[in-house]
Amino acid sequence: MQTTSNNSEGEPMMEINTTPLIDVMLVLIIMLIITIPIQTHAVKLDLPQGDNPQQQLVDPVKNKIVVTTNNAILWNGLPVNQVQLRQYLDISQQLNPVPELHLQPEPNARYELVDEVLVSVKQASVSKFGFVGNEAYAKAF
Repeated sequence: MQTTSNNSEGEPMMEINTTPLIDVMLVLIIMLIITIPIQTHAVKLDLPQGDNPQQQLVDPVKNKIVVTTNNAILWNGLPVNQVQLRQYLDISQQLNPVPELHLQPEPNARYELVDEVLVSVKQASVSKFGFVGNEAYAKAF
């Protein structure tokens, strides 16, 4: 049995075997892909490490509650409701040392609202508490 081929006279083949060349190129591409560092698209920011925003409204030395004639409660000059007032009182009592709390009701403020504020102060177990602006009452009458 004789196999037939195009090269029956034993002449050298003129075509290049490209299979090893392709194999080497594939290995080189894989090595290149592996050695390229992974690109991250992150933006690095140094964010401030702040406290709770409510804690920033609590002065570590002294805090002032004002009850106005317009039935508003002001905590260090900012209007608050009863729930916020209680939260600020609780935060202030957790500080070390405990800050002073000053209550300044305006002369014509509703007594019921002042009483509600006093109840909140008592429930928060405020230890350093005082009334300020009592001279306004002497001028009111």
